[in-house]
Amino acid sequence: MDDYDPLDLDAANFAPGELTAERLALLTLEEAHDLLRLLQATAGEDGPLSPDADRLAREIAARIPSES
Repeated sequence: MDDYDPLDLDAANFAPGELTAERLALLTLEEAHDLLRLLQATAGEDGPLSPDADRLAREIAARIPSES
């Protein structure tokens, strides 16, 4: 057995599953491209969020068709 204590989900302040599903609707393709452009712009800056924005931009770009 590992040395970790079990996670107390009530203390972790997670949103209830039935509410989370409603809030995590799929993006339209246009919204995904808008988000991708925003992340790419943020990744191009030299700020604390640049590495995360770059990683997320690459993940999204790999999952959506390119704009034509």
